[in-house]
Amino acid sequence: MCLPPFAKVRFMNPLHEKPFRRFFLARSVSVVGSAVTPVALAFSVLQLTGSARDLSFVVTAALVPNIALLLIGGGVADRVGQAALLRLTHFGSGLSQGAIAFCLFTKQPVGYLIALAFVNGVLGAFTGPALSGIVPQLVAPEGLQKANSLLASVGNAAKVVGPTVAGVLVATVGGGWALAADSASFFLAAAVLSLIPVQDRRRKSTSRLFTDLREGWTFFRSTSWLWSVTAAFTVVNLVQMGAWQLLGPVLAKEGFGAGGWGAILSCRAAGALVMSVLMIRLTPRRPLFTGQLAMMLAALPLMLLGLDANVVVIAAAAFVAGLAVGFADVCWDTSLHTYVPNEMMSRAVSYDQFGSYCAIPVGQLSVIPLASAFGARHVAFAAGVIFLVSMAAPLALGPVRRLGTADGPALPTVGQPAPAAVS
Repeated sequence: MCLPPFAKVRFMNPLHEKPFRRFFLARSVSVVGSAVTPVALAFSVLQLTGSARDLSFVVTAALVPNIALLLIGGGVADRVGQAALLRLTHFGSGLSQGAIAFCLFTKQPVGYLIALAFVNGVLGAFTGPALSGIVPQLVAPEGLQKANSLLASVGNAAKVVGPTVAGVLVATVGGGWALAADSASFFLAAAVLSLIPVQDRRRKSTSRLFTDLREGWTFFRSTSWLWSVTAAFTVVNLVQMGAWQLLGPVLAKEGFGAGGWGAILSCRAAGALVMSVLMIRLTPRRPLFTGQLAMMLAALPLMLLGLDANVVVIAAAAFVAGLAVGFADVCWDTSLHTYVPNEMMSRAVSYDQFGSYCAIPVGQLSVIPLASAFGARHVAFAAGVIFLVSMAAPLALGPVRRLGTADGPALPTVGQPAPAAVS
């Protein structure tokens, strides 16, 4: 019998379970606080030093350790437990963001900001894998997609509102107060996380950390649906991050201006928010297959930018791209949480995140020279085509097409997701 591609989700509401409800509250507070930070920190550094180079040093100081230590972060999370690690990293982030706020208030040399940004990058490398790894410990398997949709909705809403709030704060009371608010949000989140009674279902490891990482790599490379999608996003981030984030504003300045570019970004964020809310009620029958198909639509704005389309057309495509990204993100997170054993979760996530992020600096550094050599619009269009092909490539693998069906990859036989912890 042919099943419809979508169905309403009739599963349990994860917010009815106290452990997840507390995690959702902690995550919401932290995400909302952090949403103002990029804009507030960027303008604060520019106001402090007037140097774009100083700003690039601050941003790079956070990015490099975040990527370099991701694998270590995943291994540590699986060994010591995600809940304990998240309490520590959130408390540490509260301290570091508070120190950055103090430096901005007292106009300290930019070197202090660079050092503290490095600390933030280190903490982020341990936070990311733990955040994803803890979700299956808080929610029963049938509630995973709804839980991921709720978390994505809060994150996408913060992305829509955060930059505007940050701009208002910078213009009125100063960026230091935005960082101080973010610091407070981390402390509050750490306090709420300390109330989560997570069951410890980890395998007690007597091996070395690097042995555990090697075990994680063996699982990752032997799981074709996992490594193939990660590889696709490695290529996508290589070509898309630089072309969209750097060439996008340049081409907008030549054409429809900064206002039009802001509208395009807002449309994309709004699309992601709308879809993450819709995914609370809908679920795909074949999550990876439909998620990859949707992500092919996300290449449209980049291709249209290269074709010098007008702002209305690009904004409409950006909204569709946001819908696609919001859909695919929830499908991907739910696939990980369903088909990766719990004791392997943070390591699998760390290999996925490392593979997805490691090419970003290369793309950002190379896009401007390529644009100078071949033309910005040609590079943008080519990046869109590569994006499209990369998202289609994993569909050639049977496990990607069949995941979630009766003949697809089996559920984990070791460390299966257990019922949610009770308090």
